[in-house]
Amino acid sequence: MHSPHDPYVRVRDAREHNLKGVDVDVPRDVVAVFTGVSGSGKSSLAFGTVYAEAQRRYFESVAPYARRLIHQVGAPKVGEITGLPPAVSLQQRRAAPTSRSSVGTVTNLSNSLRMLFSRAGDYPPGAEPLDSDAFSPNTAAGACPECHGLGRVHRTTEELLVPDPALSIRDGAIAAWPGAWQGKNLRDVLDALGHDVDRPWRELPAAEREWILFTDEQPVVTVHPVRDAGRIQRPYQGTYTSARRYVMKTFSDSRSATLRAKAERFLTSAPCPVCGGGRLRPESLAVTVGGRTIAELAALPLTELAGLLPADGETAKVLTGDLVSRITPVVELGLGYLSLDRSTPTLSAGELQRLRLATQLRSGLFGVVYVLDEPSAGLHPADTEALLTVLARLKAAGNSVFVVEHHLEVMRGADWIVDVGPLAGEHGGRVLYSGPVAGLAEVAGSATARHLFDRSPAPARRVRTPRDRVTVGPVSRHNLRGVRAEFPLGVLTAVTGVSGSGKSTLVGEITGDLPGVGRLVSVDQRPIGRTPRSNLATYTGLFDVVRKVFAATDEARERGYGVGRFSFNVPGGRCETCQGEGFVSVELLFLPSTYAPCPDCGGARYNPGTLEVAYRGRNIAGVLDLTVEEAAEFFADTPAVARSLAALLDVGLGYLRLGQPATELSGGEAQRIKLASELQRGRRSHTLYLLDEPTTGLHPADVEVLMRQLHGLVDAGHTVVVVEHDMSVVAGADHVIDLGPGGGDAGGRIVAAGPPGEVARASGSATAPYLERALDGGTRR
Repeated sequence: MHSPHDPYVRVRDAREHNLKGVDVDVPRDVVAVFTGVSGSGKSSLAFGTVYAEAQRRYFESVAPYARRLIHQVGAPKVGEITGLPPAVSLQQRRAAPTSRSSVGTVTNLSNSLRMLFSRAGDYPPGAEPLDSDAFSPNTAAGACPECHGLGRVHRTTEELLVPDPALSIRDGAIAAWPGAWQGKNLRDVLDALGHDVDRPWRELPAAEREWILFTDEQPVVTVHPVRDAGRIQRPYQGTYTSARRYVMKTFSDSRSATLRAKAERFLTSAPCPVCGGGRLRPESLAVTVGGRTIAELAALPLTELAGLLPADGETAKVLTGDLVSRITPVVELGLGYLSLDRSTPTLSAGELQRLRLATQLRSGLFGVVYVLDEPSAGLHPADTEALLTVLARLKAAGNSVFVVEHHLEVMRGADWIVDVGPLAGEHGGRVLYSGPVAGLAEVAGSATARHLFDRSPAPARRVRTPRDRVTVGPVSRHNLRGVRAEFPLGVLTAVTGVSGSGKSTLVGEITGDLPGVGRLVSVDQRPIGRTPRSNLATYTGLFDVVRKVFAATDEARERGYGVGRFSFNVPGGRCETCQGEGFVSVELLFLPSTYAPCPDCGGARYNPGTLEVAYRGRNIAGVLDLTVEEAAEFFADTPAVARSLAALLDVGLGYLRLGQPATELSGGEAQRIKLASELQRGRRSHTLYLLDEPTTGLHPADVEVLMRQLHGLVDAGHTVVVVEHDMSVVAGADHVIDLGPGGGDAGGRIVAAGPPGEVARASGSATAPYLERALDGGTRR
């Protein structure tokens, strides 16, 4: 029996996901890095086991009623864990798509700034002091009544809604209307209301056009559909919705990014005429601190804001001190270029996690385990030292810091390392080493050791000669001011620079319209789906072929099961309790809701009848449970499936399960799935590939696999442009465009451009010294 003050977290018989009965001891009060190739099981150990068990124990301490709900969530598959303190998880969750969430709300800095304005602001003569709520655009007390605190108003015009007035309504004059049945319904309702839907739009009376597009009325009328041959369509009650009403409702309420983007095409956005974009009521914007309104201060980069806060007066001094102490860790983590009003959906997952990390430094917690998911994601090597300082401060405050990480510098700066492997999926799930970092050098078969202790120079390679160039600019957007850039064609170009230097803004200006681009494929890190219903098999299209294979079996034919029977997205073959998701959402009252396996199908997604049909001894749920690697063997003689699987293997995703929900995939995995979907298509004409940090979430061993694919694309005559912080990738590029020298206002210009060897010698470049070390055999990442 271990003492209650055991200095170790001791895990016994962990079997979560691919873990093979793992036993491991990790000391408390250290920075411990969990590493291994992608899919080796390190996240299953750190998050799926250690953090999940800490969370379960917390749940055990709450009220019995809540505990009954929580039991549905289940416990991690582990024998026992001793010495485990409470845990805080900081994962790379993407932000919810809401324009009201901002840097200020995530870090609580907005609260401190509002308090400063409320208690120590300069009010107009005779004005009543305002509560801090009056300085928030997200409250009724503070929001501008015209734009509801959004700062912009969206309007539409006849020209936007009807781009071609020569068309009739039946021929699609109202471009903003939805397609398919919904659009036909609106047209039939107008017809039933007595409007001429076959006359060219421009010939309709102005008053009638105005009503059709802009009315707020929603009349209900009986519609008699035109009968199609062989189909009986009964009359129904149809409700009319004007084009403006439909567009505004879709833009404000739709959860579909595609529908929102379509609606946005029919809207113009302008600063609110009442608040001028300040988002607040006039009385709130009349209060100043240091001669500036709260909206003006919230728009400044944090580095600048910290230097402008007043220090006169006792109240102001205390509140300013609190604000500056909260801003400092955010700046330390390389995020000083952000402003408080920057909306969260525009941040990368790495930026968002580092903001949460900075907030934790001020929380005053001690004696907890922080479990972090790749805090170095999106960090330039110059900012890594600051990250290590922040992790050391969390440790110094009396906490344990467990970090899932691939960055070699973070590993070198850790006190302890747990290496999981040796490979991914079924070939991983074992702890190869757990101990001080230096000891890993002795472990044969560790992919991490091979890279961590490798000091050999980057392999010499001949830089390719471009066959032409694409010119972008002059670009004046965000912090770019009249920047022109040349991207060579037929080579691999790396765009580098510290966070916020303008890399993504510059690369975003490359469009298919530019001369020489040809076909443009942009592969970003956005999720391939937002619910467990979307997965690897459905996204790549291979599931369509798999369902046909099952429908063609003798058993399925005898039962009359078609292809639709094997879909979990439509009624018929799916489990109706979870509607084919395999999970049910568990509402936890005082905590965010979570997913638990369906109590009826146990996560299989299908009803018993469907699961009785087998192909080569496996039912459809069993096939979804196969890893890509296992499925490649299983479907070796089905060419359409084998081609998709081969592309996924080529980008190093052999460890993922076919039915793995999109919600479980990292941004880097989602990006490589998109890349694989692209690679499986035949590529004949020249294509320009844009990739935004494709090595995020990749172990150095997996980076080699990915780079072989990207170099293969270039050798086949295509062009690849990557935004990248990994110096091993930059060292292997043909051309480098380095932006900077800093982030935000201190960046936004091209500091150096040319072959890696040339950029490594550039003066005034934050990237140059790290690139030089990678070329000479120093640290690569």
